[in-house]
Amino acid sequence: MGFIAPDFPDLDREEWKSRPRLDRIKPLAQHWVENGFGTPYAVYLLYVIKLVGYVLGGIAIIALTPGLGSVGDFTSWWTEPVVYQKVVIWTLLYEVLGFGCGSMPLTLRFLPPVGAFLHWLRPGTVRLAPWPDRVPLTRGATRTVVDVLLYLVVIASAASLLFAPGSPDRVPPGHTVGLLDPAMMIPLLAGLALIGLRDKTIFLAARGEQYALTVVVFFFPYVDMLIGLKLIMLALWWGAATSKLNRHFPYVVAVMISNSPLQRIDWFKRRFYRDHPNDLRPSRLAAFAAHTGTVIEYAVPLVLVLSDGGIVTTLALGLMVIFHLHILSTFPMGVPLEWNIFFIFSALFLFGANAEVSVFSLSSPLLGVILLVALVAIPVLGNAKPHLVSFLPSMRYYAGNWATSFWCFRKGADGPGSGAENKLNTHIVKAGGTTRDQLAKLYDDDTAELMLAKAMAWRSLHSHGRALNGLLPRALDDVEAYDVREGEFTAGVILGWNFGEGHLHDESLLRAVQERCRFAPGELRVVMLESQPMQRQRQHYCIHDAATGLVEEGYVQVKDMIARQPWLEGPGSEIPVQVVGGPGRRDAPDVTAAHD
Repeated sequence: MGFIAPDFPDLDREEWKSRPRLDRIKPLAQHWVENGFGTPYAVYLLYVIKLVGYVLGGIAIIALTPGLGSVGDFTSWWTEPVVYQKVVIWTLLYEVLGFGCGSMPLTLRFLPPVGAFLHWLRPGTVRLAPWPDRVPLTRGATRTVVDVLLYLVVIASAASLLFAPGSPDRVPPGHTVGLLDPAMMIPLLAGLALIGLRDKTIFLAARGEQYALTVVVFFFPYVDMLIGLKLIMLALWWGAATSKLNRHFPYVVAVMISNSPLQRIDWFKRRFYRDHPNDLRPSRLAAFAAHTGTVIEYAVPLVLVLSDGGIVTTLALGLMVIFHLHILSTFPMGVPLEWNIFFIFSALFLFGANAEVSVFSLSSPLLGVILLVALVAIPVLGNAKPHLVSFLPSMRYYAGNWATSFWCFRKGADGPGSGAENKLNTHIVKAGGTTRDQLAKLYDDDTAELMLAKAMAWRSLHSHGRALNGLLPRALDDVEAYDVREGEFTAGVILGWNFGEGHLHDESLLRAVQERCRFAPGELRVVMLESQPMQRQRQHYCIHDAATGLVEEGYVQVKDMIARQPWLEGPGSEIPVQVVGGPGRRDAPDVTAAHD
């Protein structure tokens, strides 16, 4: 790996290009084990600079609050409750502008390195309403001036809160600076709600399920506010831990460790796989590491909630700080780096500086109901019926159990850039070109295709990627006649943002794309795989043709997904399925038994 040049395996590129698709994936998946994405060190440096900007920028802006003090006095005023309020607002603003999760090269975003505001301030871009058939005035998939204005309301109201003084009528006991006036938060919440009903992408980018909920808690009396904030943090940790009680998470851990820029010991990385380079299923060490992290997310937050200071609280805080620093240090794809910094600060403020506040002294029934719905009912629904709820409010985060897709564009006769994928550039208003075109501008066509294939190798190393590879022969008459693209990155280009949310590249996006591009039958096929319901060991899939609609739908068994290698090719490459519908329904070569 160089400072600027990406690291690739030693390949004869012409010979490599002549191989079948999954045979091209094989050396890239094997290379990932020891080298990860092969990201240049310059890219990691840019992320570090961005992290420093998030931390120091937030401190500098918050320090302007009357009564706090200068940046140099940070250690004397960081425990003021208004500081935590403004850290939440700052983080929400940072995310909704597109500088946080889903930004820059580790999400295959190059030119420009961020989307979000570049996209959402532009009328004519694609928007996706969550319930267009149920909520009035939300139909359509084209951004209007009204959408731009609503987005500006969110940005302006968040910015105004950052510079607002604390209210002299809301000074907490033992503190000198008042809390924010709740009336000033109404435009932010109203703007998020209205824009979220017209474009779920923006609501998810703002991390509305976490930060908007936190802002709602700011409306309650001081002690209840602290209790609500503690319960939100507990639910986020426990929700993430619960979602990892599956057979997918060890795959995530192995892939993350391989991509860590600080972990440079090759033999150690290889130990996270059963038998590198031949068997790239996760090893017992990967499973042990995965579920050790799960135990930490259950046990340590419980200690923090039940303790009231002293050495026990200090040790628990130290463990959670190390836990989140470890996640941050791996630079996982999707790069939720600022998110982990926020968790560290929240733990120190809520359970360190305010350890004496017991969660059992909540006095507001209304707040209790709000928290039960947001922190219990919605995650339970999302884990039991994942097609109904985004993985973010479901608190599935890095559990490896996400909705995913492959978008397959028929190749053109004139080489790279001439196929059906190019219609995304000519017919869709967006902030940048396709990922392939962004890479081709930085490097060349061959390197662009190699980097895209490396991203597909990353997906193929996960359990769901192996299932999608096994479904491709069912979707395409000739896999080699198509450019197979990762759905998450395709949606990121079209929508301006994505952070692992497969529901942003499902049928609704496909319809919006088809309205604009008018693909002919067979020009674009999309294979979609839904998340696994917690109570069942199967996942729903569907195959769509952009022009003709549903081709096939059915189920794949988790046990069949995790038994495969990333590169299975040739006879038997299809994954066993249970076909349940579609106009082109056909029997699978190995149909699974019926399920309840």
